[in-house]
Amino acid sequence: MKMNTLAGGALNVSELCLGSMTWGTQNTEAEGHAQIDMALDHGINFIDTAEMYPVNPVSKETVGRTEEIIGTWFARTGRRDEIVLATKVSGDAGAVRNREGFSGEVLPRTIDASLKRLQTDVIDIYQLHWPMRGSYHFRQNWRYDPSTQNREATRDHMAGVLEAAKAAIAAGKVRHFGLSNETAWGTAMWLQVAREIGAPEMVTIQNEYSLLCRLFDTDLAELSANEDVKLLAYSPLATGILSGKYDGGKTVPEGSRLSINRNLGGRVTERVWPAAQAYLDIARKFGLDPVQMALRFVADKPFMGSVIVGATSTEQLARILGTVEVTLSDDVLGAIATAHHAHPMPY
Repeated sequence: MKMNTLAGGALNVSELCLGSMTWGTQNTEAEGHAQIDMALDHGINFIDTAEMYPVNPVSKETVGRTEEIIGTWFARTGRRDEIVLATKVSGDAGAVRNREGFSGEVLPRTIDASLKRLQTDVIDIYQLHWPMRGSYHFRQNWRYDPSTQNREATRDHMAGVLEAAKAAIAAGKVRHFGLSNETAWGTAMWLQVAREIGAPEMVTIQNEYSLLCRLFDTDLAELSANEDVKLLAYSPLATGILSGKYDGGKTVPEGSRLSINRNLGGRVTERVWPAAQAYLDIARKFGLDPVQMALRFVADKPFMGSVIVGATSTEQLARILGTVEVTLSDDVLGAIATAHHAHPMPY
């Protein structure tokens, strides 16, 4: 397993990160524990979660359950020191803390709550799940309008959060902070304000990235290269679309994401199936597993910190783990570039 560095070399993480968002709804505690065991056995040392997990669906009754499942694994095995652990505080998600979101005042309480559920003394990366000022992620880019944002209010909010972050690091409760579903301007402002007030800088940004969703390739890629804010890519298989299991939308396996959410968070469009088929055809032509080809492409990007992979079974996880043995030739990369030009924004 290839290892990557984050936070200027302070953290060493596996190029694949074990995602956990289905543990507590689609997966039982025992299944979640089995996935952690299997991942560690194959060189993964990085787990990502969030206070709002599990999803599918997100509900008040299950908020925090995934963190609890990870916590019981730590308690049972005593292997906390083998894991780089990342979790997230929610923005204004309706099921979480009555849409309270986060601020400098709220952060100490949410950090303590996650630590308790996770049964640990420290979180390695504590991420801000959504910007409190709004976001263009999850297909909101089609109607995104930042013109009503208040710059000074945003700066004041950031300063308050960063002061709380500074205190959490000083108390030994968090090692580093990161972002999620952020923009290039937002990330730059978090860095600028941190430097102005002597607070910790954001070290990662967790945004969507896959063969079908490449919004990170321009401004954020430039920011990442110059500021060392690495991407933690979520949905690298576009919620299973790139695996081929949906057969162009004609097949809906029982228990799959598509069986629960029929538009896959806005990803199902009339353009997505031809785009996905173009990549499936490339994998077939070159004798590659489409899952492993898609993950290898994402993992090899120069701005990548780690690729967050999720599975609902150890069989799926085993297939994913085969990615570490895959190399993409120049011919494969050329074919992928041609497909991307033909299908630039499928959803």
